[in-house]
Amino acid sequence: MDGTRGARRWSLVRPHLRQTLLAATSLTGLALSAGEALAAGPVAATLNAGNTALTSALLGVVAFSVLGAMALMRARNRAEAENAALKLRLADFKAGADRAEALVDAEDQRLVAWSAPGEPPLVMGRLPKSCGAPEDRSAFLAFGAWLEPMAASSLDTAIATLRKRGETFAITLETGNGSFVEAVGRTAGGRAVVRFRDLSGDRLALAELEARHHRLTEDVEAMRALFQATSMPAWIRGRDGKLSWVNNAFARAVEARDPVDAVTRNLEFLDTAGREAIGSGHDGQPVSERRLPAIVAGARRIFDVVDVVSGTGSAGIAIDATELETVQNQMKRLVEFHARTLDQLATAVAVFGSDRRLRSYNAAFRSLFGLEAGFLDSQPDESAVLDRMRASRRLPEQADFKSWRNDLLTAYQSLDAREHWWHLPDGQTLRVLANPHPQGGITWIYENVTEQLELESRYNALSRVQGETLDHLAEGVAVFGSDGRLRLDNPAFARIWRLDPAFLAGHPHISEVERACRRLHDAPAAWTRFTASVAGLDEGRAPTSGRMERSDGRVVDYATVPLPGGQTMVTFMDVSDTVQVERALTDRNEALEAADGLKNAFIQHVSYELRSPLTNIIGFTQLLSDVSIGPLTEKQQEYTGYILSSSGALLAIVNDILDLATVDAGIIALELGEVDIERTVAAAIEGVRDRLQESQLLLQTRIPAGIGSFIADEKRVRQILYNLLSNAVGFSSLGSSVVLSASRTAEAIVFSVEDQGPGIAPEFLASVFDRFESRAAGSARGGAGLGLAIVKSFVELHGGTVSIRSEEGHGTEVSVHLPIRPTELAVAAE
Repeated sequence: MDGTRGARRWSLVRPHLRQTLLAATSLTGLALSAGEALAAGPVAATLNAGNTALTSALLGVVAFSVLGAMALMRARNRAEAENAALKLRLADFKAGADRAEALVDAEDQRLVAWSAPGEPPLVMGRLPKSCGAPEDRSAFLAFGAWLEPMAASSLDTAIATLRKRGETFAITLETGNGSFVEAVGRTAGGRAVVRFRDLSGDRLALAELEARHHRLTEDVEAMRALFQATSMPAWIRGRDGKLSWVNNAFARAVEARDPVDAVTRNLEFLDTAGREAIGSGHDGQPVSERRLPAIVAGARRIFDVVDVVSGTGSAGIAIDATELETVQNQMKRLVEFHARTLDQLATAVAVFGSDRRLRSYNAAFRSLFGLEAGFLDSQPDESAVLDRMRASRRLPEQADFKSWRNDLLTAYQSLDAREHWWHLPDGQTLRVLANPHPQGGITWIYENVTEQLELESRYNALSRVQGETLDHLAEGVAVFGSDGRLRLDNPAFARIWRLDPAFLAGHPHISEVERACRRLHDAPAAWTRFTASVAGLDEGRAPTSGRMERSDGRVVDYATVPLPGGQTMVTFMDVSDTVQVERALTDRNEALEAADGLKNAFIQHVSYELRSPLTNIIGFTQLLSDVSIGPLTEKQQEYTGYILSSSGALLAIVNDILDLATVDAGIIALELGEVDIERTVAAAIEGVRDRLQESQLLLQTRIPAGIGSFIADEKRVRQILYNLLSNAVGFSSLGSSVVLSASRTAEAIVFSVEDQGPGIAPEFLASVFDRFESRAAGSARGGAGLGLAIVKSFVELHGGTVSIRSEEGHGTEVSVHLPIRPTELAVAAE
């Protein structure tokens, strides 16, 4: 500071000193010039003395100036030396201050020093950001902005005491973000200094524990005060399970003097069963919630008990739920009763509360609108329900749905019930009633009147149709009431009995109608029964019927049908023509049955009478053809061959007739068993082999390898194939071929025989399976007409079908479908 001032002064003196030296030099020069001039002149002698004085004065001034300049130079040098020393000292002070500030910053601390009142405090160092202290000096000094309110208040009090009386302090402060800092206040050099340091390690843990302990202590005291003030019994148990603390309500419940007395005597609020139930509820979970009974002041009460287990024991509280349980049970029974009642209704009901949320509904509502139970149980608001109905097309189609919905929901502001008619897209019609609640909310009633309207419409239409039907019926209809008077009739009734329509329009009694009808049918006994069935008092009313043969030759059938309400419907039908036809048909049927019986008897007698002679003829012919009996001529052998072939053919015809007669009589029995298809086909081919050779025919078989077997009568199957082959051989030309095929499907075995004969005309295809239906085709002579008839009979006995395909000039194919297993018809035939 002093060096700076000396330098400033020297800078001011140096210009003046330079000017003084220049002036002195100038004056000396002038004086010398003047002396020389005067010495040369006439007056040099007179002026000699004055010049000497002036010169002396000038020399004195010059000497003074030189001495002053030298003094100033010496002072300047001294000032510059002092200035350099001061700069070095200032640099040392600054380095020391920097080292001190670096040391303060290195320890994550912040110092605040106060000197004289009114001067701003000195702030050095910084705290880590994690503690929540701001870096700005002004923000840091505003302790209430970053410390907890209680901590800031304690710090302000301690600083004020430190600055006023010099009392030191060391306190732990909690910041706004939950961290902790330590503040230590001291006095140094007449200043109040507070050091703030961020806590860490054990000191931080200790601070946190102290803060937590403080908070927990406050919480415990508050909770105990609360539990002491509540009317709910509460308790705390130690590790040994004994009571360590109870509240006043607990003491009153166990009739103790005070909580200390209840703990001392270990008076239990719950019985042993209740405590065991709570203990079992703690299995695997710390919290046990039970609704348990307890005796309080001699009365049984119901409590909701919550018990919590901790490392130091357990604690519990009991909430009196007696009135709540009573109300809940009553409400539950009432709700269940209402729910059962509503679920039994066919009318849909939905109840919405004042908040427009669904409170209850019945099964008919859920079914009518196709809504899920989970959605309805979530108590949706009515807008969501309407949106869900609209999405499933259960609401009337609207051009402006939002306006329609808002208008519908105005029922919540109405005091009177409202009625709406909804015509749904699926054709249903609903009568919707909105009934407001006095406490708010609405009960919606959805009555499905579709069936009612449909029934009404159908009833009206049915009445008209019945009227038109009755008027155009050929059957006479009359309905009599319980009083016996005519209620309804049609024109046919008046026409059948030739009654006057005006007479019937007067609703006559049954007795009057009887008298009017007796002129056509005078049978008192019959009319008495008829009248009794119409107007009788018999409780067991039953329908009756009968027939009247009138005197005019007409036959009328009548029937009485009891109707509800004591009414009776009577119908009359003129069956004269039907009776005549029926009698004629009956006579004809009897004649046909007699003829059919005669035919069957004739066939059976002829067949049996022919079989014995044919057997003899065949037997003796075979004996004659045997060379061991005796030799025959060539002609005789030829004739015996003719006899055998003719007799065999005739015997086959007789056997076919007997088979057909047996089928007609219904006494044929199928011998079901495993039928090997390949073996059966080979046996049938063997029977026609001679005829094939005689007609020079080529037989082709198309049977898949391993076709297997099926269940059938082997003998009848062989006979079916034999007749099919015989029929094909009989209608085949010389040198042609016959194809026998067999195939297997999932349900049937299919046999088909195809020939290359002349075919069958379309008009004869329908009758080829009839008996004795035969015709010649080209050179082929028609047979007895029994082969295909027998095939059809045996196939149908097995439950199969037979079909034929033929075209003139292109041969014939007959196909037989036999089931793999016999049908019920075949089993019944057994």
